[in-house]
Amino acid sequence: MSPAALQPRRETAYARDLGRAFGGALLFSLPLLMTMEMWWFGFTLHPARLAVFLVAAVPLLVGLAFFAGFSHRHHGLVHAVLDTFVALAVGYLTAAVLLTVMAIIEADGPLRHPVGQIALQAVAGAMGALLARRQLSAGRGDGDEDEARYLGELFLMVAGALFLVLNLAPTEEMILIAYRMTPWHALALIAVSLAVMHAIVYRAGFAGQEEQGHPVTAFFHYTLAGYGLVLLVSLYVLWVFGRTDGHGLTEIVDAAVVLAFPGSVGAAAARLLV
Repeated sequence: MSPAALQPRRETAYARDLGRAFGGALLFSLPLLMTMEMWWFGFTLHPARLAVFLVAAVPLLVGLAFFAGFSHRHHGLVHAVLDTFVALAVGYLTAAVLLTVMAIIEADGPLRHPVGQIALQAVAGAMGALLARRQLSAGRGDGDEDEARYLGELFLMVAGALFLVLNLAPTEEMILIAYRMTPWHALALIAVSLAVMHAIVYRAGFAGQEEQGHPVTAFFHYTLAGYGLVLLVSLYVLWVFGRTDGHGLTEIVDAAVVLAFPGSVGAAAARLLV
C-alpha cells in the first residue's frame, strides 16, 4: 500500500489514540478535579513548590511515555518526549475545561488562581493520558514496560505509588489518621503495608523474579526497596502540599507512613496500573 493511502489510516489511528488520551486524563484526574482541597491548593500553594512539582513531573511523564505512551506506534526516547508534551497539553485542556464547567474557576479573581488550579491538576491528567492505552484498550502487553529491568521496575513502582498518593495526599483525612495513631499503630501499618505489598509484588511476577525463585530475595530486592521509594514519594507529595509545615518529625513520619499505605498498594500493582 502506498504512503499516500496509509496516511488517512495513520491519522485515524492517532485520532483514536488521542481520544483515549482524553479519556484517560478524565478517568485519572476526575477525583482530584472534584476534591475541594485541590481547589484551595490552587490558591494557596507556594509558587516555588508548584514549580518544583511541575518540573519534577516531566522526567516521570517521559518515563511513563517511554514505557507505556498513548500511541503504540511510538517507541524510543524522542517519541516519549513528544508524547509527554502532547499528554501535558491534554492534561491542561481537560483541567481547564472541567474546572470552568464546574464553576470552580472564578473569572473575577487574580490570574494566578486559575493558573495554579489548572497547573496543579494537569499533571494528574497527563499521567492518565499516558496510561490510557493500558487502561482503556484491550491491547495489553504491547508496551515497552515489558522490557524494563530492575531500575525500570523500581521506576514503575514510583509511578504506581504516585498514581494513588496524588489522589489522597490533599485530603485532611491523611493528617487526621496520622494524628490519631500511636507509635504502635504506625509500626503495625508499616508491617501491613509491607505484607500487602509483598503479596501483590510476588504474585504479579515482576521481571527477574522467575530467575530468583525465592520470595525472601524478592522481598529485599523489590518489596523493601519499593517501600522505601514509596515513603520518599509520600514525603515529597506531603511537602508539595504543605502538609509538613509546622509539624514535628514524629507527625511528619506518621503522615508519611499513613500515605505510604495506599502508595505501597499502587506501587505493588504498578503492572496492573501501567
